Amino acid sequence: QVHLVESGGGSVEAGGFLRLSCAASGVLVSRFSSRFSVGWFRQAPGEEREAVASMDMDGRTYYKDSVKGRFTISRDNAKNTLYLQMTSLQPEDAAMYYCAAAEGGLAQMKDKEGVDFWGKGTLVTISS
Repeated sequence: QVHLVESGGGSVEAGGFLRLSCAASGVLVSRFSSRFSVGWFRQAPGEEREAVASMDMDGRTYYKDSVKGRFTISRDNAKNTLYLQMTSLQPEDAAMYYCAAAEGGLAQMKDKEGVDFWGKGTLVTISS
C-alpha cells in the first residue's frame, strides 16, 4: 500500500508561485521509481477531478494544456518524492491538488480512473 502525503499548498496572489511536494511511503524506493507513474490532479468546487501533470518512470511527462509553460513536474527517486512547481498562477488554478500514483505508464495517469493511490490533497487558493 503506497501512502502519499502532500504539502506546500497555500494562498497566493495571481501571478505568484507555489511548490507542491508529495512524499511516498510504504513502497521501496527501487520499486516506486521503476514501476510507478506519478502525478498531480486538481479538483475545484463543483468540478471533476482532472489531471494536471504526470511523469512516468522514464521521465516522460504530460501536462494539461492550460498549465504548459507554467507548471513543472519533477520527481526525486532517491527520496520517493515528487514536486509540482507552479508559476504565474491564475484564479482558475485554484483547487484542491492531489498527489497520485499508478503502477504503470503515463496512460494510467490520464484520468482519475487509472490512479491506484491518492494523497488527501493540499489546497491552493489564488487571490486576484
